Amino acid sequence: MKPSSRLVVSLHPFPCIQSQIGSSPTRKLPKTLNSFSVIPTESHPLQKNTVFTYSPLVYIGLLGNTRVVSEEYIKWLKGYCEAFFYGLTVKLLDPISVSATRCSFRVNDHTQNLQIHAGHILKFLKQKKPEDAFCIVGITMIDLYPRESWNFVFGQASLTDGVGIFSFARYDRGFHSSHYEGKVKTLRRKSSSDYSIFDNYYIPEITSVLLLRSCKTLTHEIGHIFGLRHCQWLACLMQGSNHLEEADRRPLNLCPICLRKLQSAIGFSFVERYKALVRWIDDESTGTPRVTPKHSRENNVILPKPVEAFKEWKEWIIRCLAVLQK
Repeated sequence: MKPSSRLVVSLHPFPCIQSQIGSSPTRKLPKTLNSFSVIPTESHPLQKNTVFTYSPLVYIGLLGNTRVVSEEYIKWLKGYCEAFFYGLTVKLLDPISVSATRCSFRVNDHTQNLQIHAGHILKFLKQKKPEDAFCIVGITMIDLYPRESWNFVFGQASLTDGVGIFSFARYDRGFHSSHYEGKVKTLRRKSSSDYSIFDNYYIPEITSVLLLRSCKTLTHEIGHIFGLRHCQWLACLMQGSNHLEEADRRPLNLCPICLRKLQSAIGFSFVERYKALVRWIDDESTGTPRVTPKHSRENNVILPKPVEAFKEWKEWIIRCLAVLQK
């Protein structure tokens, strides 16, 4: 599909982003569309200026014990990815246990919370990547670490392999609390193959803020797999972040430059993409907004989508649509 020549509309100023240490704004030339190329992957060796005639697949897998994870939450993330990367097909894989990955794990010295090794999981995901997948990403509510010398990492991806693993554990508002239910005082392990400590591991409540942060991280990291680098010029989803406060400052939307890059890779209509995002916010969101309680997959509770944190962004999208449809 040939990319549209229509201009991307911005209805508010896009300021220069603040540097990572909060000093004066970073002044670097923006990465233009002409300098953009999609990162090649094993399954789809894409070249610069390639016209996409197929619908690449994004596979999402859940890592960890699923008896206390809301199935609705996973479906919400799937639907958001399909709207954000409009034109892609997103498929959910069967959940897998931590033990199936044979990954290393530890208790973090600072938080006393369990962590699993991100690099080991990437290797596992690469082996499980379907042949028709553009990328495969794993999501978990267990904290991650990339190597022993590191404290933690929000996520890790291999762009050339098209795989990624992302944790939303630290997006829970009580993660650093001394009363956090996921803390482990002593790691008791019978053998190197004993993963019983992850049985019924604590999963936080799915709030509107946690859902918003999860959507940001998932689309940011999949954006990297499409070749979008950290945006250093405008307020943009693709800005880098070193801690939660910086991540929260990122908007849900892409800046005009990064949006045009993504559109050139996928070939979507700006109007149809914006409409899909509004539908995602509106769908199954009736009723009084409330915290989504933890529940098992056995009781099959259907819950209203907690989208109150997306209200301001929805208003911005509607304003964009009004301009684009004139």
